[in-house]
Amino acid sequence: MLRLPCCGRFGCVASRRVRQIIARHDADTPPGAGSRRIRLDRLPRGGLAAVIAACAVLVGGGVAAATLLGTPAGAARQAAVKDVTVGGAAGGGSGNAAAAMPQVAASPRIAVMPKPKARASTPAAGRSGSAAPGGSPAAPPAAGSATCTNPSFVTSDQFGMWNLDPYFVYNNMWGISGYSVTQTLYACSYSDWYVVADMNNDSGDGHVKTYPNSHRDFDNEPAISSLNSVTSTFAETSPGTGIYEDAYDIWLNGIATSGSTEVMIWTQNQGQVPSGSIVGTVTLDGRSWTVWRSTASGNYIAFVANSNFTSGTMNLLAYFQYIIGQGWIPGNSTLGQVDYGVELVSTNSVPATFTFSDFTVNAS
Repeated sequence: MLRLPCCGRFGCVASRRVRQIIARHDADTPPGAGSRRIRLDRLPRGGLAAVIAACAVLVGGGVAAATLLGTPAGAARQAAVKDVTVGGAAGGGSGNAAAAMPQVAASPRIAVMPKPKARASTPAAGRSGSAAPGGSPAAPPAAGSATCTNPSFVTSDQFGMWNLDPYFVYNNMWGISGYSVTQTLYACSYSDWYVVADMNNDSGDGHVKTYPNSHRDFDNEPAISSLNSVTSTFAETSPGTGIYEDAYDIWLNGIATSGSTEVMIWTQNQGQVPSGSIVGTVTLDGRSWTVWRSTASGNYIAFVANSNFTSGTMNLLAYFQYIIGQGWIPGNSTLGQVDYGVELVSTNSVPATFTFSDFTVNAS
């Protein structure tokens, strides 16, 4: 299903940045810590403006228009955010936020701000987002993961996140405004988790509604040219019905900024079409790929596997070097973040389970 954009790729990032700062902050806050403050000194340029926008919403108690700078044209961006709650249910580790603006089906899914500095703590076992309107965690459904039978983290929060520094597990229901969507994430670790989702494409617009994922951040954003190896392992099981794709979502040259490049690697495609147009085919990592690219509002590149596969070890450096060789990004480009998850458009209005039983990222 062709994904039709509603606004510019980076024009929609602003509101997700505000929500992501709140979700990331909550995921790193101990249960029962009381009042939570977002540390402004831990945010890069642009993040400060987003926090100011979030604070305006919290103080105003309603809808605030947040002006953020740095669009490709240098113009101001407006992000409308409402009903922002910092925190979750008692003992929760994630926050809630609802956006009141159109989203782009093919725009960045994650828009992650660099995380707070790691604190000395044990894994967040037993912490969960509010998985029901009343705030009580939901029990795992009968049809879940074969290995994750006793999840340490459960959330139905729109932006529920579990901090396992340098990895994060993220419910990321970024595009649900105006649609009927339910989604609960169950995680035993960053490499062993599953999600149960229910949504449809009755509107026929092919809109991506969620991108539940596990991802690794690279705080120092190393230069790709300085790396001898970037590899990742993954394994997933998907239902084979509905509209979705299982995919890597990788950020180069910053994370969801006006100068960033978003690189997607689609390993299993169920009725989806990337943004942009086909610019070629290539064999990388022993597999054949169709390459899509869009520069309409940012730099977006997607490698779509010509034959689906559900697990493997990926030589990500080969993809980065190919992109540099094509002249699509500069030779001094940097690596910011690697995500793997599922972009969901529809489950045909029935609960569907997507399981992820392996995920690692290593760079040297």
